[in-house]
Amino acid sequence: MKKYSTAALAAIAVASALTACDDSKSYAELLSEEDMYVNNFLCDQTIVLDIPADTVFECGPDAPYYRLDEDGMLYMQVIDPGTKGNKVETNEQIYFRYTRYDLAGYIDGELPAGEGNNISLNPCWFRYNNFQIQSSYNWGVGIQRPLVYLPVDCRVNIVIKSQMGPSGEQTDVQPYLWSLTYERRQ
Repeated sequence: MKKYSTAALAAIAVASALTACDDSKSYAELLSEEDMYVNNFLCDQTIVLDIPADTVFECGPDAPYYRLDEDGMLYMQVIDPGTKGNKVETNEQIYFRYTRYDLAGYIDGELPAGEGNNISLNPCWFRYNNFQIQSSYNWGVGIQRPLVYLPVDCRVNIVIKSQMGPSGEQTDVQPYLWSLTYERRQ
């Protein structure tokens, strides 16, 4: 009787696993869905495919989104260009505030409710261009990319696809629009 119960439980477990696999989406399907969410958002924006040679970006809430990489993983809108000459240095500790919006919830020109931090209550930071440090690695490459072109005290909106996002969320294949403000801690 005991063998029968164990075998029955094993059969149920296998059937459940197979059913779960049938209901889930493949990674390729998730990537395709992610592209659809990003394209849905970007259709309502002005897009510039090349970064200006002089890195002087149009700024403000109506500024275009600039494609930051050839693969279309990052698109940046400059809200405030920051203070000229206030460049970041490699391995410098940078604090940031953010609100991020799940682009899967972007419908009819409206962003869903955002989530984020308040630096005085929940400081977030990374070491610029140093992904050997866990805090930098955890946040992903995408949030650091604007500092390649802009000073530390800039403010940007950036579309980040999952592969360039936080490491713990890359398997979710979920794109976000991040509203970021960078600063140094005094």
